[in-house]
Amino acid sequence: MRETVNTPDPAVARAAERLDTARRTGVPCDPVRDLLPPGDLAAAYAVQTLLADRSRAEGHRVTGWKIGLTSAAVQAQLGVDTPDFGRLTDDMAVPDGAEIPWDAVLQARAEAEVALVLEHDLTHDRHTVADVIRATAFALPAVEVVGSRIRDWDISAVDTIADNASAGAYVLGTRPVPLGALDLRTAGMVLERHGEPVSTGAGAACLGHPLHAAVWLADTLVRLGHPLRAGDTVLTGALGPMTTVEPGDVLEARIDGLGSVRARFGRTGPEGDTR
Repeated sequence: MRETVNTPDPAVARAAERLDTARRTGVPCDPVRDLLPPGDLAAAYAVQTLLADRSRAEGHRVTGWKIGLTSAAVQAQLGVDTPDFGRLTDDMAVPDGAEIPWDAVLQARAEAEVALVLEHDLTHDRHTVADVIRATAFALPAVEVVGSRIRDWDISAVDTIADNASAGAYVLGTRPVPLGALDLRTAGMVLERHGEPVSTGAGAACLGHPLHAAVWLADTLVRLGHPLRAGDTVLTGALGPMTTVEPGDVLEARIDGLGSVRARFGRTGPEGDTR
């Protein structure tokens, strides 16, 4: 029997090709919203899935998920009333304090987050906060390095979703903390550049509580047929404003109860490129 091959919608395929070319060449591209139906988030996620399939074909594996648009202000700016998500892959993971090559993430910016590492699957149609707590092995502080393949960050919700929720790289702390030892809603965060604060916030800035964001993601992924699994890392969303990044920057995030994590950036790309 002949295997059925799913052919992507031509518009989805064109958008994926535009973003993938930007990734491969290191040259940001035009927005993709002109290629997709206006405001069609389902089409944007189809682009993201197609790019994820290409990443898997290149030998990469999904290590977890990131939640974006957890700030009401950012949602209003992009004209949506819900968070979004993207996939984390093994090539995005950077050890605490290790150098991130400057050309690894296009148009890099950074934000501090709470990361959850799961011990059990989350497969219910509708989850509770208690379900997420039971399923979580531990929490870690994280710096997410967001990046946009789209020139000058000229993005709508459709653009950022298609572009894997602007995922770039992520750095996790190394001291696991059980959730029972934390009050994530009131946990304060400070993100410093070379010792100077550049962003502050708290857990309540992330949909009111980082666990609320995790519940949203768990429910959403079940509806889409690929639920959260044991071993997944979940970046629950920014605790404060993102900050720009310059070559040679060293960023350190400290979150009450979780400790600290550092993201260190190279000064140039392989050929002296400082884009």
